[in-house]
Amino acid sequence: MSRRLIPHDRLADKCIFYSKCHLWRLEKAGKFPKRVATGPGRYAYIESEIDAYVEQKIAERDGKAA
Repeated sequence: MSRRLIPHDRLADKCIFYSKCHLWRLEKAGKFPKRVATGPGRYAYIESEIDAYVEQKIAERDGKAA
């Protein structure tokens, strides 16, 4: 896993197609990795945290503890 930052538009590469508003709500509820500020009005996500989120969703689907 990588510690690279990826912007919102690259989340689609990870098959995450949520809107920015929906991601904000999930983050606020503690159900999605938090953004990292990269500049004025710019945010990105830590790639390894996004990968872990996807793995968690797969484990939930398979009925396994993440």
